[in-house]
Amino acid sequence: MRVSNGFRAFVLEQLAGLESVRPRAMFGGVGLYADDVFFGILAADVLYLKVDDSNREQYEAEGMPAFQPYAGQPTPMSYYWITCRVTRARRWPYRSRRHCLMTRSRLRDA
Repeated sequence: MRVSNGFRAFVLEQLAGLESVRPRAMFGGVGLYADDVFFGILAADVLYLKVDDSNREQYEAEGMPAFQPYAGQPTPMSYYWITCRVTRARRWPYRSRRHCLMTRSRLRDA
C-alpha cells in the first residue's frame, strides 16, 4: 500500500482548499485528517474518502470501488476510491470531511 511522494504531494495540493488537512503515515499508506478528523486514505497511489449512506450511492454510480486493504477478503471498508476528476471538483472531499465531523459530534453528544 505504499504511496509515492509525487502522488501524496498531488493529492495534498488538490485538497489545499480544505482547512487543516494533515497527512499521517499509517501501515505503509497515508491517513488524511482535517481538524483531527480522519476522512481519507492514500494507499497504492489511490485516494479513498470516507462515505456513509448519505453519499455512498454517488460513489457507486461513478463506478468507484470500496477500499479493501486485504486482497481476497470480501469485507470492504467505508472508504471509496475517488478519481482525480472528482477530486478537482473538491465538493466530494468537503462532503466526506463534513460527514466525519458530524459523526464525531454525534458520538461526543451521546
